[in-house]
Amino acid sequence: MGRVLHTLPEGEPIWGVTSLDNLLYVLRAGKTSGQIEVYDMDSYRLQRCLSVPRLKSVDDMTACAYNSCAYISDWSDNCIHRVGLPHGTHVTNWHVNDKPANLSVTDTHSVLVTCYEVRKIQEFSTDGKLLREIQLPQDVLSPMHTVQLSNGQLVVCHGLPADPVHRVCLIGSDGHVVKSYGGHSWLFSRSR
Repeated sequence: MGRVLHTLPEGEPIWGVTSLDNLLYVLRAGKTSGQIEVYDMDSYRLQRCLSVPRLKSVDDMTACAYNSCAYISDWSDNCIHRVGLPHGTHVTNWHVNDKPANLSVTDTHSVLVTCYEVRKIQEFSTDGKLLREIQLPQDVLSPMHTVQLSNGQLVVCHGLPADPVHRVCLIGSDGHVVKSYGGHSWLFSRSR
């Protein structure tokens, strides 16, 4: 059974957490001027805040050790922000063609962006060049998060609270469902 080791200070809701090189990066909703809190992972003391210009409505954050950066999805501006770590230097952004949801980094150090309204997975290089785009099948509703396995297949979690189906799907490199787990949501099943 897990136990609480440390609790961060009270504040605005947390929308993203990632770690890199013994530092914990916390992205809170409502932070003025788009700030990321940086904590030491041994003491959990606040070290500094990194400013991210033009950061508006965040959904997720992930880090890449290879490129020494964090990626933040901003659904208000339909873009991804890239922040150089550990000091927040060299901040850039690029646009995606949809509301980006959650992010992940692949074994080849590219970033996967799950776009839920158009049901696509977009893969970008660290400088924002679109490498590939995978259109998901019609039965993959509201994809929220994607991770790539070492064999190249994708694991996609999909379904919003109002959606009739919540599943985790294994997607092949061609975009077709290989396997799926889950089904109708409990709420949907109860309302029938």
